[in-house]
Amino acid sequence: MPLTNPSAWSATNLRRAISAAGVALWSWNVETDGFAMDDRGFELWAVRRSDSVKFEDLSARIHPADRDRVREAFTATRAIVGAYEIDFRIIIDDEIRWISARGIGDDTALYDHLAYGIFLDVTGRKQAEEGHELLAGEMGHRVKNLLAIASGLTQISSRSAKTAQEMAVQLTGRLSALGRAHDLVRPLPGHQGTAALLGDLISILLSPYEDMGAFSGRIRVAVPRMGVGESTATTLALVIHELATNSLKYGALSTENGTLDVSGTTEGEDVRMVWTERGGPEVKSERQSGYGSRLVERSIAGQLGGSIACDWSTEGVVVTLLMKSSKLAS
Repeated sequence: MPLTNPSAWSATNLRRAISAAGVALWSWNVETDGFAMDDRGFELWAVRRSDSVKFEDLSARIHPADRDRVREAFTATRAIVGAYEIDFRIIIDDEIRWISARGIGDDTALYDHLAYGIFLDVTGRKQAEEGHELLAGEMGHRVKNLLAIASGLTQISSRSAKTAQEMAVQLTGRLSALGRAHDLVRPLPGHQGTAALLGDLISILLSPYEDMGAFSGRIRVAVPRMGVGESTATTLALVIHELATNSLKYGALSTENGTLDVSGTTEGEDVRMVWTERGGPEVKSERQSGYGSRLVERSIAGQLGGSIACDWSTEGVVVTLLMKSSKLAS
């Protein structure tokens, strides 16, 4: 297509267009190893403007892990036919930038021993790519963890249930508890954690029992305001679900007048949470430990660095959970 306005392509306007695009121009003398750059190039590399810049002068700015690769790549371009692109990192003060060097290879394209090309700052693009890779890796990690948890819960439910229907109810309940905890995994302001507030987590996990008609308003949650990490949210979901299921079967939530109180305090590096049931059937003897109870004990001890204790008083069971505050935020 013929140019309708040739003056728009003058040298001055081309320089303006190159500057607007953030492009730095360079030439490399393959015989003397000298580099020449425009003002944008010196600014990009943060080196003092000079007419005697060598490749090694710029190499000092290249990330040590990329330095040899870049030198070898530039040397190899002399045998490349056509366009090439090399991405590498440079270090300016304490900041790492990503640079893309682009040009035309093959010695036949040289003019007076000079190879020409451009530098582009592609830091933003590289950071986005790294973010996508981290996200993909994290998603894969989470999926594997969830599959492992689901497999373990299936085995536990199959061993403790007496019928297929009972197993389906138990497994669905446990998986639903995990799902509710997973929904709470959101960043919090003020560096309070990476998942949810402890009180919000417990309240949402107990909400199905609170909504059961006569049970409405009989569950109280009063715990310290603190953040809970993602792995802890999953662990607490299992623990709270197991305690609530037992209460619904045998304890305070199995009667119309029963109440449940979940309170918490901080004690140095520890968090003490007390699960108190009152108004349920009289506790005549300590219940035997089942698979669910052993799961709770292992989770509290192994993942939260704490312990669990049960007081089987006749007024109702009192469960005391002791957890490390540092573990809660993980």
